[in-house]
Amino acid sequence: MPSTFKALASITVWVLFIFGLLSLVGGFGRIAAGSPSTFLMSAYFGFGVASLFLSVVTMKLRKMLD
Repeated sequence: MPSTFKALASITVWVLFIFGLLSLVGGFGRIAAGSPSTFLMSAYFGFGVASLFLSVVTMKLRKMLD
């Protein structure tokens, strides 16, 4: 696998991971602020969990292609 693809995969993993963590922190922040909107909280948590899951899958694929 060329080094360019390794670098792009690593960047993608980090972006997904950071986005996932920020989404989870935003969801917990909404709970702490007492936001009545459960739709927004579930969206934050849903995107956060999905993003973390996709970052793990992407890293596994990168490791498989080495």
